This record gives sequence, structure tokens and C-alpha cells, in this order.
Amino acid sequence: MLKNPATKYRPFAPVHLKDRTWPDAVITKPPVWCSVDLRDGNQALIEPMDMERKLRMFKTLVEIGFKEIEIGFPSASQIEFDFTRRLIEEDLIPEDVTVQVLTQAREHLVRRTFESLKGVRRAIVHLYNATAPVMREVVLGMSEDEIVALARSNAQLFKDIAAQYPETDWVFEYSPEMYSDTELAFSKRVVDAVTEVWQPTPEKKCIINLPTTVEHSTPNIFADMVEWTGRNLLRRDAIVLSVHPHNDRGTGTATAELALMAGADRLEGCLFGNGERTGNLDIVNVALNMYIQGVDPELDFSHIDEIKRTVEHCNQLPVHPRHPYVGELVFTSFSGSHQDAIKKAFNARKEGDIWDMPYLPIDPKDLGRSYEAVIRVNSQSGKGGISYLLESEYKVVLPRKLQIEFSQVVQKTMDSEGTELTAKDIWTIFQQEFRLEETAPSYQLGGDGAQTSIEATIRKSGAAAKVTGHGEGPIDAFVHALSQATGRDVRVLDYAEHAVGAGANAQAMAYVEVSVDDIHAWGVGSNPNIVTASIKAILSGLERAGVDLRALQGEAATAS
Repeated sequence: MLKNPATKYRPFAPVHLKDRTWPDAVITKPPVWCSVDLRDGNQALIEPMDMERKLRMFKTLVEIGFKEIEIGFPSASQIEFDFTRRLIEEDLIPEDVTVQVLTQAREHLVRRTFESLKGVRRAIVHLYNATAPVMREVVLGMSEDEIVALARSNAQLFKDIAAQYPETDWVFEYSPEMYSDTELAFSKRVVDAVTEVWQPTPEKKCIINLPTTVEHSTPNIFADMVEWTGRNLLRRDAIVLSVHPHNDRGTGTATAELALMAGADRLEGCLFGNGERTGNLDIVNVALNMYIQGVDPELDFSHIDEIKRTVEHCNQLPVHPRHPYVGELVFTSFSGSHQDAIKKAFNARKEGDIWDMPYLPIDPKDLGRSYEAVIRVNSQSGKGGISYLLESEYKVVLPRKLQIEFSQVVQKTMDSEGTELTAKDIWTIFQQEFRLEETAPSYQLGGDGAQTSIEATIRKSGAAAKVTGHGEGPIDAFVHALSQATGRDVRVLDYAEHAVGAGANAQAMAYVEVSVDDIHAWGVGSNPNIVTASIKAILSGLERAGVDLRALQGEAATAS
């Protein structure tokens, strides 16, 4: 890279629109959306779509709710022409959908384009020619007057040919290609020449499309360009002002949003931003950005994963895992602090509340996605993520201090293995750590009402031992029995329990923090009976505190 890039690259000149109004504008309604996946997106593919993929993409766009769909470049190849004919001849275009086709400003291409549309109910025919200085002077070798004459003559050709097909409702669209690099005054001159030929009216509008063919400026400068153009074009009330952003600087979404604020009525783009070089405007981004501002985009992305699968199949290109709203990982938090905040917010949220969740700008369920992948656990994760997965997948609600203790157990596994842990992996560690699968001791309770007595048989590794004790309840009595049997100071410091499931299949989960000679540890027990679950939890805690129950049972067995 150059130490002084100014010797090779020049900054984009600002518009100096001193009285700009767009910075104070608010987007309160969706634009007219036009998908160009089947044309601009398709011509950018390594392997363009075959007929089956084209039909699948078209049907998906219709299902999403697009009312304007650019279906191809019929004069470019036979498959483009044939696809256009098939949609028309097989009556595959819904009544409320208008198809669009593109043609360069060359007479034989224009005639071929109109030929492909014969019999269509309604269509947008999109004309373009290059207007930027580098194209005029270097590529085409044409003067400004010649560029204007070219645009005017082809606009007249549009009008003349369309008159031969009065059964079709024609809509004309014009793009000064490379508008983003064209002098504003010259763009106005060319567009005004085209609309002078077409003579649109407020009742019968034409579309003027302003493409950022190559994105060179910051989005605010493009917004100034759009506002200036909207103010200065002749016949503005008879024009649908459209923009077609590209993403060379990575700011296509911002360019589109600021253009809408600057007065654009219509957006052209592709699902997930497919297109030449760095891609076209990502319509999904803009639509869902509106949605999370409370604006109905009038496009339905309720089944975003299914749409993603279709686009990946048709384009034969993957959608990036960090892609906003649809990427595999965009609703996933690995960070411990993030996970803890999300878990707390989910616990506090009530159905019907305004969505106000840390790190989640949109409810994944609105897009047909589950909460399963919202939190995933790796070496960066903490107690919040671990407890969230146990709660969401297995309905196990850990007390906060137990969350801290168990997260350290999981962290050791993460540090040794270095891979992501699924909810199933964590559940397996949980079962093993707290010995949930071990057989519950058998016991009998008695007492005179004031005191509870217990006689329990503890089995471990094939040996069995009886312990007895009494206390103010079953748990207190069992702790007393264990203190006598071990000769150590066993206490219960904290206790929690809840049910998992309901009815005949319900299980009680008991969580007990025990102290053994000032060594603290949590134990967990599970059983349909809450007393049994609590007894298992106490034994689990004792073993985790370092008590060898096999030695206890050996001494008790000998004594008996």
C-alpha cells in the first residue's frame, strides 16, 4: 500500500447541499421493493441459474411479498428469453406482481426485450446507458450531447414499440448508469431528456433509477445527491425515484436508508446482498432494520431459514454465518457476560412486553428461529450461558451459587478439550458430576410428630450400610445420621427444589449446599419423590466435598 494514497486516489467531492433536510427525516413506511435477484444477482453468479433454480427463486420472491421482480435480461441469452416466455405462457405471474426486464440502449436489444414480453399483463421495461465521465471519455468515446441523444432516441424507441402492444400495461424505467460517478447537472440533463420523451404523468408515472454502480462516497454524500436530484428533476411528481445501491465500500445498507430519508421512493436489491463484486443492496437487512423500528416492511421473512436454504440452493453460494438476521451465529452469544445478561432478561420478560433484550435486536422467533442457538458454550462462556442451556433444554433451574460452582466444572472440560459444548454435552457433564443416575438409598421415616427419625441404607460399589438419625424433618434427620456415621460436622447451608414436568412423569429436582467440616459443596438429586431427591442431593454434595461413602459403608457394615 502507498504511504501517500492521495497521489493515486482522490476523495469524493461533497455536494455542498447546505439546506439538506434528510438528516431529520424518519423512515415511517416501506419503499416500493424491487428484487433483482433473477437478473443482477444471477449474472453475478459463478454458474448462473438454470430454469429450475430460476422458477424456485421466483416463487420464493412472490411468497415473501415482492410486487416488483426483475426477472432477467432477455436479450442477453436464450435461457433469459425462454424464462421470461415461460412465466408469461404458463401464467405463473400473479396478478398483483409486476415483472421487470433490463435492456441496454441499443436498438436490436430493445426490440428483442419487448419481443420476450409479448402477451404479458403488465411489465416494467428498464433502459440504461452509461453517463459517467470515465465511461463517456474512455470507454465509449462519446460527448455529453451524444450521450443525451442516445438516451433520448432509445426512450423514443421504447415508446414506439410499446404502442404496438396496447394490451400490456407498460411502465418505463431509466437508469443513468454510474449515476454515483456522474456530475449531478449532467445526470439531470439526461434524465430530463428521457422524461421529456416519455411524458409521464402523476397518474402514469415512470421510474427513474439512481444506481451507485460503484460505491465511492460515504452514504451521506449519496443522500445529498439523491435529495438534490429529487429537488431539481423536471416532472418530479410523475416520477417514482428509485435507487440501486452496490456495496463496494461495505455501506450499501446505510446508503439505501439515507437515500430513503433523502426522498427515494423505491429500492432495488437482492436477498442477502448477492451481486457483482461485493454485492447489491441487501434487502433483508433494510426490511428487518425497519421492522425492529416498528415499521411493517410488507415483506414476510417469518421463515428466514427456509428462504436462506432456497437462496443458497439457487445461487450455489453460502450465506455468511455472521450475516445480519440470518447468519447461523448472529443470535448466538458465547461471551459469559453477554450470556448472563440475556438469561436475566429472558427471565424478567413477560409475554406482550416491548422487546428490550440485551444483545438481541430482534426476537429470533419472529423469523421462525428458535432460542436453541441463542446461547452456546465455549471457553469464553460463563455461568449464565451454561445455566441457560440447562434451563431451556432440560428445565433444570440452578441456584445462583450452584451456577458459579458448576460453571467451573464445565470450564475445566472446555480448557482441556477446547471445543464448543452443546446442551447435550453440558447435561452429560451435569449428570456425571452430581451422580444423578445413581440408585437412591432406601429409607424408612418415623417419629412422634415433634421429631422425625430415619433409618437409611446407603449402597455404594456393591456394599451396603445402615445409618440412623433424628431431627426436625427428613433432611435434618438424614444429616444427623450422616454426621454420626462419618464423625464429621455435616450441615445443610442452602436448599432449593422444583418440579420438572407434570403428572405421572414429573420429577423433583433438589439442590443442596452442604458443609463438611467447613468444606462447602453443592449436591443435586432427582427423583419423583421430593424427600428421596433431597437425600440423593445430600449424598451428592458429600461426595463432592470429599467424603468417601464407600469407607463409610465399610465401617457401618462392620459395626452392624
